[in-house]
Amino acid sequence: MAGPTSPSGTGSLFRTKSVEQSIADTDEPDSKLRRELGALDLTIFGVAVLIGAGIFTITARTAGDVAGPSIAISFVIAAIACGFAGLCYAEFASTVPVAGSAYTFSYATFGEFIAWIIGWDLILEYALGAATVAKSWSSYLGKIFGVLGLGDSTSFDVGSVEVDWGAVLVIAALTVVLVLGIKLSSRVSTIITAIKLLVVLFVIIAGATFIKAANYSPFIPPSQPPAEGSSGLESSLLSLLVGSEGSTYGGFGLLAGASLVFFAFIGFDAVSTTAEETRNPQKDLPRGILGSLAVVTVLYVATSLVLVGMVNYTQLKSTPDGQNKTLADAFTLVGADWASTIIAVGALAGLTTVVLVLMLGQSRVFYAMSRDGLLPRGLARTGRYDTPSTITIIIGVVCAVIAGFVPTTTIEEMVNIGTLFAFVLVAVGTWVLRVRQPHLQRSFTVKALPVVATLAVISCLWLMLNLSAGTWVRFIVWMAVGVVVFFVYSRRNSVLGKRERGEETSVTTSV
Repeated sequence: MAGPTSPSGTGSLFRTKSVEQSIADTDEPDSKLRRELGALDLTIFGVAVLIGAGIFTITARTAGDVAGPSIAISFVIAAIACGFAGLCYAEFASTVPVAGSAYTFSYATFGEFIAWIIGWDLILEYALGAATVAKSWSSYLGKIFGVLGLGDSTSFDVGSVEVDWGAVLVIAALTVVLVLGIKLSSRVSTIITAIKLLVVLFVIIAGATFIKAANYSPFIPPSQPPAEGSSGLESSLLSLLVGSEGSTYGGFGLLAGASLVFFAFIGFDAVSTTAEETRNPQKDLPRGILGSLAVVTVLYVATSLVLVGMVNYTQLKSTPDGQNKTLADAFTLVGADWASTIIAVGALAGLTTVVLVLMLGQSRVFYAMSRDGLLPRGLARTGRYDTPSTITIIIGVVCAVIAGFVPTTTIEEMVNIGTLFAFVLVAVGTWVLRVRQPHLQRSFTVKALPVVATLAVISCLWLMLNLSAGTWVRFIVWMAVGVVVFFVYSRRNSVLGKRERGEETSVTTSV
């Protein structure tokens, strides 16, 4: 059996933390999480984060600006990529039932440096994702205010800075919920998820009555060149590499659409971050991950087909001043304002749980990295409610600042590239762990793993290539900053390294 470190010694960038040590660390009394979740709780968490921004905001904008009616195919492509990755996540999570998701998995297979990189990447995914969805939540709150005659603004100006108080409000409220306990978070998700599922079914049934077959033609609109004056950074990297004029509509638009709507599927990896709080992780994690993915794929494809059948895709284009169309706007365009109001209420519910689960996932990754000493060790202490309360509050403040003060026009793509990168490492890591430690207990195993893992890597890299060149530039800069932090702080404070040197590693040690 592999030991806790790699043979290359104390200074190795690729020293690994054994699966046995990762599981043993979960029993430390000062940083122990309470196991209260079952398969149904996990499935609800997955559906809670999956049904939200994807349906209520991203679908209409992507159909109008990028893919046209072929957005339904874009969803299928994204779902297939997620399905391959989801199978690998399910085996890995059932084998290594420890908080931290892809970060923890990478520590057991690729070593400390790669684990840090993926953890830094997940910070990008969850924090920016939560902030972005909080801003969408605020915009729908404004629609409700408009219906009630209270104005439609959820922001105010402080000098030249616009403060989105609606986004700050929802993040603050959910931070309190997360601090008070994982079971309360699950109950809140259950109630709100039930509401938004009803709203989604309403959208599909009511919207179907407005479908006109003519709106599906052309199903894949002719490709269009980039707008005059725009830089090549807005085009997908793949279209630039093959010399295409752009990625608006046409085949490249369909593929770019898949990369964009991928944002709607990032929920199931957040499910894996709750491994330490699951009563029977070996069985319940695979069920929660794959179950939530199956449910939402059907709903997304159905909703997208209804949307582009109700109105012509050209009516869903973003306005010149940057205002994006939403699902509610589609009903307004066909004269069903009453339905638009119902959808706005459902969107508030849907986006609330998305923010909740993204913040939950962020706190558990941050917690796992702190417990390993790659971030300040003292932050890993759990509070009165057996939750990492200090970390949760810090994350709440950071997300509130981003959502309240920073425009987030390109955040979704940053979240997508971070998630896809994590999926690639998990797919490869599952295969590596199967080869290196074939005798580990696995209650869920992927059939034909080499084939599934290879398809997961290829499909995720393909989707990454279809993101904009500008997104790649920003992602590389973020990763470079992470490398600096690792060598300045994390490497010398690593608990794994301290254990090798015989130093104290308790979470109560001052940091």
